[in-house]
This record gives sequence, structure tokens and C-alpha cells, in this order.
Amino acid sequence: MKTLKIKQRPILFILTIFTYGLASECTDHGTAPFSGTIFIDPDIITPDDPTTFESLYYNGTAPRVMYDRRDADWINEKPFLFPAKYNDGLQIEIQVNPEFGDFKTAQIQAEKYAIVIGRLTTQLRKDVETVWIHKGLKPFGGGNNNLLIHTDWSIKHYEGQGILEETFVHEASHTSLDSYHAKNADWLEAQSKDCIFISSYAEENPEREDIAESYLPYFAIRYRPERISQSLKEKIERTIPNRIRYFDEKNFNMHPLE
Repeated sequence: MKTLKIKQRPILFILTIFTYGLASECTDHGTAPFSGTIFIDPDIITPDDPTTFESLYYNGTAPRVMYDRRDADWINEKPFLFPAKYNDGLQIEIQVNPEFGDFKTAQIQAEKYAIVIGRLTTQLRKDVETVWIHKGLKPFGGGNNNLLIHTDWSIKHYEGQGILEETFVHEASHTSLDSYHAKNADWLEAQSKDCIFISSYAEENPEREDIAESYLPYFAIRYRPERISQSLKEKIERTIPNRIRYFDEKNFNMHPLE
């Protein structure tokens, strides 16, 4: 999966104590245990989990600048607009490409993904201002205060594997965590002390992907340990202990889990 990290354009605004012990310096430059972490377990978050989504309404159409992976570029459109409200006070404008035909069809798409996005914590949604929904066989993306969705890819790949929620955790980490943490000195120190990356994708893109690749495994061991195998839990803990400690210390807003 190639995660979208869109360059900003001027027109867009675009606890448990860990018991394994924390390495003081890098001693083992091993191999990343995973290729990508959205695939590690489909039950970290499921459709049966509660959503913070409350409601949305149709707000007409209006000009918007959106990113479309099919064009690999920004496009000017007049999407169907659906402001969505969540029970923690956050609101997201969901913009649905007019290619869906009419506002009722567009609203089905908007509601479908608004509910799933509502299963993310407040921390992961706090900087999400817009969602772009297009057709097409292209991967999702995050960044630019946005989540990018291509519905055909969603159905064929993410929903088919049961990892739609896990994918949104990854992409929302780009949107709401990267700008605060990816270049943070303490994060870079944790990265160095751990020696190994959690995935080859993170290792190949250490500044762009390491936060998003590491956060879902962290979330799994801290907030959904009963849903993953003990061997997976131990593998995560052995691989990124210092990154785990870094996330532990951030006091993230984990509503609706806490």
C-alpha cells in the first residue's frame, strides 16, 4: 500500500507498564517483522465497535479542490457536501465526487464512511477537516487535514480483508499525528534506540511512514490486546519498545475508549 502524503497547496489548509525493558542504545539491526501493519490483524477494530458518529446532512454542492489518485493530481470539482457531526464535538465536511450521480447515492457513501471514521479516537480525528470520496481502484490517503477514499479499492482490498478500520487508523495517523511527532526529537531518539522498524514500509520511508505504521500496533497492544495473539503482542513489544513508551507518554485523547 502506498500511502498518500500530499504536498500542501497554498489554497488548502491542507496504560500499562511495559515489562520487556527499554533499550538504552541500538544493539540489533534486525529485519522488520511485517511488510505493512494494516494487515497484522483484521479484528483490532471491527464493525461491531461503537462509533462516535451522530448525524450528517446534505448541504448542496459547491466548488472544492480535491486530490484524486486516478489523476495523481488536484482537481476542481463541485462535490456533494455532507457535514458530519460526532459526539465529541468534532465535525467533518465529507465531499463526494459528482461522478456518483445524485445526492442520495452520494449520501449513502458519505454515511457509510462517516460511521467507520467515527470508530477512530478523538485523537486521530482531531485534525480531520474534510473527507474526499471518489470512485476508482486507488489506495486511501491521509494528510492535509483530510482522509482520501477511493471506493472501488475500499471494497476490493480493505473491506474484503476486513481491514477498513485499521486502514483508517493508519491514514488518520498521517493526518493528526505526523505533523506533531514525526520530526520530534524524542521520537527520533526512540526510533534510533529501537534499532528495528515495525515494517519494511516504515523502514523504507522512516520520516513519512514510521508514525502511522507504528501507531496501529501500539493501539492493538494497549487497547485491544485481547483481540490479537500473544505471539503478535510479544513481537510488537520486542520490536518497538521505545516507540511504545513514546506513545504512552503522550496522553492521547482516546475517546470513545476511555
